[in-house]
Amino acid sequence: MERLVEMMAFAKVVETRSFSAAAQQLKTSKSLVSKQVSNLESALGVRLLNRTTRRMSLTEIGSAYYEHCARIAQEIDAAAETVTQLQVEPRGVLRITSPVIFASLHLAPALQTFLKRYDEVEVELNATDRPVDIVEEGYDLAIRISDNPPANMIARRIAPVRWVTCASPEYLERHGTPRTPQELAQHQCLVYQGIPALRSGWRYQTGSKEISLSVNGKCRVNNSEVLLQLALDGLGIVLFPTYILGHHLKSGRLKEILPDSVANPDMSMYAVYMPNRYMQPKVRAFIDHLLAHFGPDPHWDQF
Repeated sequence: MERLVEMMAFAKVVETRSFSAAAQQLKTSKSLVSKQVSNLESALGVRLLNRTTRRMSLTEIGSAYYEHCARIAQEIDAAAETVTQLQVEPRGVLRITSPVIFASLHLAPALQTFLKRYDEVEVELNATDRPVDIVEEGYDLAIRISDNPPANMIARRIAPVRWVTCASPEYLERHGTPRTPQELAQHQCLVYQGIPALRSGWRYQTGSKEISLSVNGKCRVNNSEVLLQLALDGLGIVLFPTYILGHHLKSGRLKEILPDSVANPDMSMYAVYMPNRYMQPKVRAFIDHLLAHFGPDPHWDQF
């Protein structure tokens, strides 16, 4: 791989969003990093980065190419450090961010068993529904619900996320039950603004047909706990993951509608982190713990 050094320089520029910062981490000069990226673009015959005096961004080809470079960088780091890192006990402060309701319902029990196992690890958890820039704000790992995790990060799939459209029995008794996604236009829908993909509408797959539709309602909320309570109080129809709704569906306080239409197909739960943090024992141990705790058949779907 004669271009390996240039690929690593390109990956570091993307991760740090700066030629200067990349050079500092690589312990070289900014001019050399810039030359390496330019040489790589010339060798490939494509432009990987759009550069102006004020900002830098990935081209479409650059974004796809970076994913491969990041994986190669990760494997190089892993190969160099495997022997020593496997002997290191996880320790230090692990900074995590997670959606509020997932943190309270499911992450807290997982943290309890994790901290009992690893005495030398401390956890700082920021439970928030706002998008967090884990690089700028200094987090080791973020729990994200997405069908398109960020291209400049490593995203490990932790568990599937199944979405359910539902309402309280009282709401359905008063307003009727929609039989197709299109009939949602005639109902009060409770819109969750915490996930960008849901702000523009709800997405369904019925058989081989995909439907994206705008929904209407009097309430648009950026906090999942508030929106859930509104649904339980009978104010409208909500579209939420089963990790939020599972026990309410089991108890009958909420009733699933549109069972033949798959909502938000391909969404999953990811542990998202910077590539250069992959080999930190505390991060690796926590991700392995999440995989074992939740897995491919999470407990919130067992109702």
